[in-house]
Amino acid sequence: MAAQLATQVLAPRAMESNFLVPNGTFFVELFAFALMFYILAKYVVPPINKAMTGRQDAIRKQFADLESARADANAAEAEFKAQIADARHEAARIREEAREQGAQIVAEMRQQGEVEKARIVDNGHAQIAAERQQAVASLRAEVGTLATTLAGRIVGESLEDDERSTRVVDRFLADLDALETSKAAATDGTR
Repeated sequence: MAAQLATQVLAPRAMESNFLVPNGTFFVELFAFALMFYILAKYVVPPINKAMTGRQDAIRKQFADLESARADANAAEAEFKAQIADARHEAARIREEAREQGAQIVAEMRQQGEVEKARIVDNGHAQIAAERQQAVASLRAEVGTLATTLAGRIVGESLEDDERSTRVVDRFLADLDALETSKAAATDGTR
């Protein structure tokens, strides 16, 4: 009976446990937790941390490379724009030089044309003067012979003497030239 009584007395007490006093399962669970924590901290977390650190380093390197590439691209773009600006200035300078050379060539050609025109006009005037002299000489000869023949018919004698006929013809032509010159001077004076 005493044993029964002791079980009756102890049984309600065992049923009534104090939550502030740990029982045996708590220590087993605490040991299992510590063991799991140790295993995770020793074998699982370091490779994960190493992988995360490596990934962060790779991302930082990619950002650094990206910044470097961006700076290089900006520098290349600035250089490209400078080269384009230089090329535009060079093209403008070449166009201006070509325009100046064209104007110079046109001026030279115009000057050569004026010289050639003056030469042609002078040659034309000289040719006209030579032909006029030739025509005057030819006309003098023909007019002289016609005049002596006509004078001979009018006078009734032959004027076959060349020296006398030449003097008569020259005097006649000189009178005609004087008459022409006085008429030309009179028309120029009235203008």
